Amino acid sequence: MGKILVVDDERGMREFLTIMLQKESHEVTSAANGREALEQIGQKTFDIVITDLRMPQIDGIDVLKTVKESAPETVVIMITAYASTETAVEAMKQGAYDYLTKPFKIEEVKLIVRNALEKRRLREENLILKRKIQEWTTSGVIGGIVGKSPSIVNIIELIIKIADSPSNVLITGESGTGKELVARAIHNYGHRKDRPFVAINCSAIPEGLFESELFGHIKGSFTGAIASKEGIFESANGGTVFLDEIGDIPHNFQVKLLRVLEDKSVKRVGGNQEIKVDVRIIAATNRDLKKAVAEGNFREDLFYRLDVIPVEMPPLRERKDDIPLLVEHFLSKYSRLIGREIKGMSPEAMQKMIHFQWKGNVRELENVIERAATLGRGPVMEEYIIDECLQRGIPYKVPMSTEIPAGGVDMEGILMEIERNFILKALDMTGGVKKDAADLLRVDLRSFRYRLSKYNLSKDEE
Repeated sequence: MGKILVVDDERGMREFLTIMLQKESHEVTSAANGREALEQIGQKTFDIVITDLRMPQIDGIDVLKTVKESAPETVVIMITAYASTETAVEAMKQGAYDYLTKPFKIEEVKLIVRNALEKRRLREENLILKRKIQEWTTSGVIGGIVGKSPSIVNIIELIIKIADSPSNVLITGESGTGKELVARAIHNYGHRKDRPFVAINCSAIPEGLFESELFGHIKGSFTGAIASKEGIFESANGGTVFLDEIGDIPHNFQVKLLRVLEDKSVKRVGGNQEIKVDVRIIAATNRDLKKAVAEGNFREDLFYRLDVIPVEMPPLRERKDDIPLLVEHFLSKYSRLIGREIKGMSPEAMQKMIHFQWKGNVRELENVIERAATLGRGPVMEEYIIDECLQRGIPYKVPMSTEIPAGGVDMEGILMEIERNFILKALDMTGGVKKDAADLLRVDLRSFRYRLSKYNLSKDEE
């Protein structure tokens, strides 16, 4: 709702507009002449000024000029009689937004005010975005996304372009490339920014609880449902739902999700009521969903419903020019967290970072920087500490020899040892985060948890 100043020397017109706009929940101030209007403008900021064109001494044109000089972002709407329409058009050339010709209809006023407020809102948001872009141009960081390489520039421009769109977005890319950061940036730079952003990891939900988690349930609808509960879609109403690892949702649930995307409503487990929801869907995956569709593991109609606006995150090996920026960003971050001044990295150490093969992408790079910041002692990260931290991140190499000695081999034991080493290395690279470790090993989270239990690693890594 807007702050509006009504200026008219006719008491009846002034009171009519004031009452009508207050009923629309606007905050309305009135002025009986141009002089009063200028006093109000000098004391207070308004979103809209609605002023009569012809008034004694100080007329609407004078009010318009003062507003444009002192508060150019304020929208001015002129009120004019038929005989002075040409003057009103001239006022628009000087910056007025629109004019109302007497006699006018209530709905006409409401529409012009509504459109004027929307225009002002969009202008303010564009100014904010321009400032954000300027900050990014200077620092190379926007919404947590770091980089100035051509691929990142394209993604930043796309985020700004689609932020206010209602269309669903599918973000693809390898693990650790920053898919959730992009999802949050899309939400934060759009008109839903003041509403909830709810992220859910589809690979972490037990198959039998998908419907309850996303759609909610009614008390007593299943064992353990001791109270009614709203689902993710209800709790995010008006905002954004981020479905991470969308490729892991069970096949039998995909048709239910498709129905929600098409009908914009959910039905709680055990309930009959259709609950309307207004959410934007942003999904992400590191899997090839087109291949999954071809293999019959992912519904084609759901894929195309999600893939309205595709965003592909580039791997770090394709944007190595961004590595110095990322290093600087994470060194600054962990310098603050650890409470120790870290000024930077030696040229030799930086070259090691640039030429390293980052299998885990930005997430792995951050992990190495955190480790180096913790283990290092001086204000500059030297080559030896980076070497040590990079070596710890190199995955276990499977022996290539398949020679079998005369006494035979314990193949099962060897395979188990290799698998256990892979798990330990993945946990080390991801700081113990199981979902990320599972992503590195390209297994789903359920399978990864099973293997942790199999090798008695669950307790140690919780």
